[in-house]
Amino acid sequence: MTTDTTTREVAPLLTPGQTRELDRAHVFHSWSAQAQIDPMPIVRAEGSYFWDETDKRYLDFSSQLVNVNIGYQHPAIIAAIKEQAERLVTVAPGFANDARSEAARLIASVAPEGLEKVFFTNGGAEANENAMRLARVHTGRQKVLAAYRSYHGATTGAIALTGDPRRWASEPANPGVVHFWGPYPYRSAFHTENEQQECERALAHLRDVIMVEGGHTIAAIVLETVVGTNGILVPPEGYLAGVRELCDEHGIMLIADEVMSGFARCGEWFAIDHWAVTPDLITFAKGVNSGYVPLGGVLISREIAATFDDRAYPGGLTYSGHPLACASAVASITVMRDEGVIEHARTLGAEVIGPGLQELAQRHPSVGEVRGLGVFWAIELVRDRATREPLVPYNASGAAAAPMAAFAAACKERGLWPFIHFNRTHVVPPCTTSADEVREGLAILDEALSVADRYYAGS
Repeated sequence: MTTDTTTREVAPLLTPGQTRELDRAHVFHSWSAQAQIDPMPIVRAEGSYFWDETDKRYLDFSSQLVNVNIGYQHPAIIAAIKEQAERLVTVAPGFANDARSEAARLIASVAPEGLEKVFFTNGGAEANENAMRLARVHTGRQKVLAAYRSYHGATTGAIALTGDPRRWASEPANPGVVHFWGPYPYRSAFHTENEQQECERALAHLRDVIMVEGGHTIAAIVLETVVGTNGILVPPEGYLAGVRELCDEHGIMLIADEVMSGFARCGEWFAIDHWAVTPDLITFAKGVNSGYVPLGGVLISREIAATFDDRAYPGGLTYSGHPLACASAVASITVMRDEGVIEHARTLGAEVIGPGLQELAQRHPSVGEVRGLGVFWAIELVRDRATREPLVPYNASGAAAAPMAAFAAACKERGLWPFIHFNRTHVVPPCTTSADEVREGLAILDEALSVADRYYAGS
C-alpha cells in the first residue's frame, strides 16, 4: 500500500549532537537504567521508515511501540491537527466539542453492536484504569481477573493487572486483582496436545479460578484480545466465546484490552471482530490515531453507561477528549476507511507476512514457532526445537540476553528496526506498509536469523 506522505521540511530545534547531549543531561527514560542507555536521535520519518542523525534509514518493523498503524507523517492527519489548532487548540472535557463528538461517533460506529459511549483518556493505561473503575462501580464488586503474560499499562491499577515482570517492582500492587493462565498452545500451562484441548483446559482453569475466588465477588475479567508484547498469542477458536459465557453466568463484565490489537492491527477494526464476541467494555489507544497526539479511551456498553445516567461517574482527566487528539482520530478513521487500510492489513498478513515467516521457519532452525494475524506477528526463537528451550531465558538481561541482542544488532545494522521481547521478535510494521516493503524487511530478517542460528544447540 502506498500513500503520499510528502510534508514540508521544517528546521529542527537542535542538531542531533545537541539532542543527544541534552537528552542525557535532562531526560529520564522509562523502563531504563539511565546510565546504561544512549538513545538514538531520530530526525525524520515518512511512511514505514525513519532516519537517524547520520541519515541512515530504518524500515520500522516495530511501528515504534506498535502504535504507528497508519504510518509516519500521513498528510491528512497532519492537516487535521493543523486545522483544529487554528480553530480551537484546547477545551475542558466538561464542554461539548465538534472534534470530540465526531471522534466518539466514528469510534462507536466501528465497534461491536451495543457499545455506543466513549470515555476518552490520554492513553492505554488510563483507559484500563477507567474500564476497571467502570466495572467495579457498575457491579458493586471489587475483584478483577487478569491473565499472566499480559501488559495493561504502568499506572497503579494497570500495572496491577499486568501479568509480566514489569509488575514486580510495583508490588504490593493495587488490591483485588487475581491472575490466571490464558491459552498459549506452544508453551501450554495445561499440557495440551492441540488447540482444541488448549481452549477447553484454559476455560476449565478459568472456571476453577472463578469458583475459588467467588464469582459474586468478581467485577470483571480483563484480557488482551490478542496478547501483544508478551507473544502475539492468538486465542484458539472458542476461547473468547467461552470467556463471554463464563462472564454472563456470573454477572462479570468482560473487558477487551484492544490498545495494541485494535484499529487495523489484526486486520479488523477491533481484533475481537474475528470471533464475533461482544465485550462489555473495550479499551483502545495507539492505533486510533497512530500516536500523532496522545489519545485513548473506553467503549462502554449501554448497560454500563446507564448506571451513570443519574449517578456521577467518579473519574475524569483534564485532557479527556482533547480537540487536537480527537481531530487526528477523526482523520485517521476516515483515512482507514477511504484507503482500505483494514483490508490491506488483512491481506498483508494472509498473503505476505504469514507465508513469508513460514518460509523463514523452514530455513532457520532457531525459529520455534510463527504466529499472528493481520500485521501482528511473532517469531519465537529457540535453542532446541524438540525441547522448545527459549533462545534466552525468561526475562533475561545482561549476558544471558546476548543472543537476542546479537540478533537485534544484526537487524539494525542492515536497516531494519525490530521489536524484541524476551526470546521473540515481533513483525509489526505500520498497517500501511506495502507488500514490497514487507518483503524487504523479511529479507533482512532472513539474514539476521542466521545470527540466531549460531546459538542453536538442537540436532
